[in-house]
Amino acid sequence: MKFVILSVLTGILSCFAYLPTLYSQQMSSNPFLQPSSLQYEAPHFDLIKPEHFLPAYEQGMAEQLAEIDAITSKSEAPTFDNTIVAMEKTGRLLSRVSAVFGNMTSANSNAEIRDIQRELAPRTAAHFDNIYLNMDLFERVNAVYQQLDELELDGPSHRLVEQYYERFVRAGALLTEEQQVQIRALNEEQSNLVTQFQNNILELTRNAAVVVDTVEELNGMSSGQIAAAAQVARERGLDGKWVIEITNTTRQPVLTSLNNRSTRERVWKASANRGLEAGPLDNRPLAARLAQLRAERADLLGYPNWAAYTLENQMAENPDNVLDMLSSMVPAIMAKVDIEATDIEDMIAEMGFDHALEPWDWEYYAEKVRKAKYDLDENEVRQYFEFNNVFYNGVLYTMNRLYGITFEERPDLPVYHPDVKAYEVFNAEGESIALFYADYFAREGKRGGAWMSSYVRQSHLLDQKPVVVNVMNIPRPAEGEPALISYSNVTTMFHEMGHGIHGMFSQVYYPSQSGTAVPRDFVEFPSTFEEDWAIHPEVIGNYARHYETGELIPAALLERIMRASTFNQGFDTLEYVSATFLDMEWHMLPAGLELQDVESFEDAALRKHGVYHPAVPPRYKSAFFAHIFPGGYSANYYAYIWSEILAADAFYFIQERGGLNAPEVKLYMQSVLSSGGSVDPMELYKEFRGQEPTTDALLKRRGLLQTDVN
Repeated sequence: MKFVILSVLTGILSCFAYLPTLYSQQMSSNPFLQPSSLQYEAPHFDLIKPEHFLPAYEQGMAEQLAEIDAITSKSEAPTFDNTIVAMEKTGRLLSRVSAVFGNMTSANSNAEIRDIQRELAPRTAAHFDNIYLNMDLFERVNAVYQQLDELELDGPSHRLVEQYYERFVRAGALLTEEQQVQIRALNEEQSNLVTQFQNNILELTRNAAVVVDTVEELNGMSSGQIAAAAQVARERGLDGKWVIEITNTTRQPVLTSLNNRSTRERVWKASANRGLEAGPLDNRPLAARLAQLRAERADLLGYPNWAAYTLENQMAENPDNVLDMLSSMVPAIMAKVDIEATDIEDMIAEMGFDHALEPWDWEYYAEKVRKAKYDLDENEVRQYFEFNNVFYNGVLYTMNRLYGITFEERPDLPVYHPDVKAYEVFNAEGESIALFYADYFAREGKRGGAWMSSYVRQSHLLDQKPVVVNVMNIPRPAEGEPALISYSNVTTMFHEMGHGIHGMFSQVYYPSQSGTAVPRDFVEFPSTFEEDWAIHPEVIGNYARHYETGELIPAALLERIMRASTFNQGFDTLEYVSATFLDMEWHMLPAGLELQDVESFEDAALRKHGVYHPAVPPRYKSAFFAHIFPGGYSANYYAYIWSEILAADAFYFIQERGGLNAPEVKLYMQSVLSSGGSVDPMELYKEFRGQEPTTDALLKRRGLLQTDVN
């Protein structure tokens, strides 16, 4: 018996002895542990496996804390170099792994990735609290900050010291020890809820897909769309049926064409009611608690609400400025919506129906009105917007004409999914400046929406060039069918490339000031600026070719598209502004309130600001408002229209100076696109434009000038 027990104990001990060896072997083969050997340290997607993330995160956090400890342990007095610059150099491993993992959780998620995400969320929140609530470190940062005026630093370095000091203070470095314990608890809970909310949205969007039994219910959809719906059904084991997948927003693109009103209603309700049913995927309590947590955190830091805290270091500066900007637009928006609603109700009657205008009717009948007013059929237009033509002869053509850059496909670089393509980017002088990854089609495991991410941020300090990715959710065509995309997807491709070049053109010294590291209400300026080039006559005339014949879009059709470009802008603007008011109201709640009832809160918020309309819901409802609850746009969703003011003003200015040939484009590159967060954003804009922007160009862009609504 002793022999048996001894043998068992020996076996157990040998297993424990093996574990460090196994862990060591895993770590030695972990591709994150050393900078990638690929060009510009592009990720080794061919080597990266899910099991690499957690160990790399753990070692990366440990290494960064050791680097921080080395800074705080210095016997020398704090200086800019031994404290601020030293902090800029910390966390290289953590940056590598988090850049990849962050995009995988959104672009290529699965159950294993989501499990890791849930485990890491509170740990990474605690890690950054351990840095920004490290009082020894803050003392050194504060010492440098207090002597800032005597240091004779250059502009970006001076700004970097201010940014670090602000970062520590806003994290809670000036709070008492007891208050810091509270901040840490709030941060941990928020990180868990954010992860749960994001993962719920992925599940909700898949579960909300509408299963259709007969092809007659899809009447009005193109043959390609019907084939794609059948293919999705087959992939889900539903042979003989059709599945309409739900995209990120409340509105759904297919609503423009579905003739069957019952199917339209099913699709709209499937979208709008996501996250509103009791159960494990109910996002209502998560949204309400996140708003409550943020209010509590703001209160601890001495702010009346989360919006006041968040906006302090944005261009808008405070909630009143945001509300004033939005409210000033409401009369023109509602007047335009009333005109559009009347046109739609007239169309309903003209077609022989007597039903009331409902949310699932708006886009369907608006398309009929568009066709009647402009002789424009969305299905006809799509035939000229084939994906590859749009990308190569539209987006990349425009980047070349404006900035002189070219994109060369790099099939030798590994990618994280077969859909993804890699490109090397060259400037006008033929010098390689960046790597770019394109991931445009929707698929299982990808969250809705569109975004840009950086795998490597440009930095002269770290001798790094940028590696960026654009991600979208264009509906995938059925196998063998062309990818004919909507004009909305066309402009989104231009928009995301605007973010892309903001990252790729970066020419800064410090990594934390690189590329898109700018205020939220400035970061959408370069992207929105690119949108209007999609309909510029020379640009659209270059990419809009019939997918079968290759024929350029007829001049008459192009003219109709341009004349219709501001059509339905009342609806478009109202659904956006409504969502923005929701965001602001959630994040202007004071601390100490009970959890809000989500549906009642939404209704009251819209009515309060005069933007409630029974047929025009917000672009995002709270239960699937990814931008503000799991995303980084809390109290910042207004940034799109704030940035649009800059973008519209800048685009109008460039058109006056010669459009694609304007010499001021070079100044735009050198100031706005290259400076990242190293210069105050309004100073950058005035350097390029010569003055602050006005709202005139924005109102014209959206067709909301008073002369247009009377």
